[in-house]
Amino acid sequence: MAVSRGDQLLGVRAAVGLTLLAGALSMVTGLVHMGSPTGRPLVPFVPPVARTTAGFTGTLTGFLLLGSALGLRRGLRSAWYSTLCLLVVSAAQGLIQASETSVPLVVLSVLALPAVALNRRRFDRTVDFSASQIAAFLALGGSQVYITTGAYALNEQFNGLDTLVDALYFSIVTSSTVGYGDITPDTAVARLFAISALVVGTASFAIALGVLLTPAIEARLVKALGKMSQSELDLLDDHILVLGYGDLTEALIQELNGKAPFLVIVPDEDISRRLSERGVDTLVGDTSDEATLQRVHIEDARAVVAATNDDGADALAVLTARQLAPDVHIVAAATQRENVDKLRRAGADTVISPASIGSHLLVESALGGRDVDTEAIADRLLDEI
Repeated sequence: MAVSRGDQLLGVRAAVGLTLLAGALSMVTGLVHMGSPTGRPLVPFVPPVARTTAGFTGTLTGFLLLGSALGLRRGLRSAWYSTLCLLVVSAAQGLIQASETSVPLVVLSVLALPAVALNRRRFDRTVDFSASQIAAFLALGGSQVYITTGAYALNEQFNGLDTLVDALYFSIVTSSTVGYGDITPDTAVARLFAISALVVGTASFAIALGVLLTPAIEARLVKALGKMSQSELDLLDDHILVLGYGDLTEALIQELNGKAPFLVIVPDEDISRRLSERGVDTLVGDTSDEATLQRVHIEDARAVVAATNDDGADALAVLTARQLAPDVHIVAAATQRENVDKLRRAGADTVISPASIGSHLLVESALGGRDVDTEAIADRLLDEI
């Protein structure tokens, strides 16, 4: 299935990449514009309060965009919505910052919008929190409510705590163990409350961090074991699927390496681990299983190749692939010459018999002698393929 250059530029990888760049640029631009606004050509047309607010909130928007990009990597629909909103906010903040240095942020945010919007169907996963994650977030939120409310109720017994914002500030710096020391308890009751706030806040922060870091550690372990994580599978687009592994597959991998993104589906974990050590993306699974092929986004693949030593397994894999993706281009290799028509009936667009091609070239070379350049013929066949 041919894929245009425009489709590649607006693919899911482009959506994630542009979002990451927009987030990083928003953070940098916001930091730069938190200083003096003198010398900016549009400064006279923008109120000072708006410029200052856009400066520090731009950094926050950039941080949120980076988080949304991670959600896009996982294929989350909620991340798709948040990314669209944040890109609009980022572009608006770039305009409000009223500087020539904020122009790249506006341009990049506008370019990222269609790349994200046009890939809506690829971000269809819902957020599925486990019981431990829900408990951790409730504990974190509850602790902040407890500390903020308690500190504000006891504000007269604290030095430097007068407003609700001061109470929230005290809650954050205490829970994160930063403790600047600008807000201090003056009475025994306030000190006892500060102790409870420190215990409850740090415990909730530690639990939340553990919940966030555990999936990342698990993803690293999965990668070390020679498997692709779900977030990596969700990014597959315009790729080539190699169904199964055999003697022909090894040569195929060497040809594909560096020419196009591809994924090899193998039934054996040992083979997957060996290929992964060489930098080859693999997935352990049944090549004729519909769930496996759906996980690797066969409907978005550029082509599917079945080239193992087992024509029967290849036929089943081709049949399943054709049912799931009627428009994808499928290429198969027939170990036995009599299986060429069977693989075509199974759904392969192109069937190549390496044994037949090899024997034909050998016979031509033997009969023609030195006058027949079989190597040139083989090279021409490879180019046509």
